[in-house]
Amino acid sequence: MASTAASVSPPRESASETEVSLVRLHVLRATYLLLVVGVGAMVVPEILSHGLTSRGVIPSLLAGVWALAFLGLRYPLEMLPLLIFEFAWKAIWMIAYGLPQWSSGQLPPTFAEDFLNIGFGVVLMPLVIPWGHVWRHYVKRPGARWHA
Repeated sequence: MASTAASVSPPRESASETEVSLVRLHVLRATYLLLVVGVGAMVVPEILSHGLTSRGVIPSLLAGVWALAFLGLRYPLEMLPLLIFEFAWKAIWMIAYGLPQWSSGQLPPTFAEDFLNIGFGVVLMPLVIPWGHVWRHYVKRPGARWHA
């Protein structure tokens, strides 16, 4: 009598997982972990204890990023849009706000902290995102149907 445990095969890697090296997958997971720890340290205390009349838009958005980063630990390629979003908003901030403020010398009180944290993301994200995978799966691949 064959054991049912022996008949269960391990889950197979998808084609997209085999085209990205295991090292790159671990680098992606480390990046998601950095988001979990870094964003979590910043936003979770705010979410747990805030004033009743606090607006809360930015902490809520960041808490959404924080929560989705947990999924990235398990599904690093499937959650790539989260890292692309992180890179996009940080690059937009850097171009539209950070660099103009820095070059004019008109710096808000939080500029140094913001520039350091956001600048780190602008440098890190392009290094860890597997751009070949992004190109093949988000640019070249046909999109979903628009109608029946």
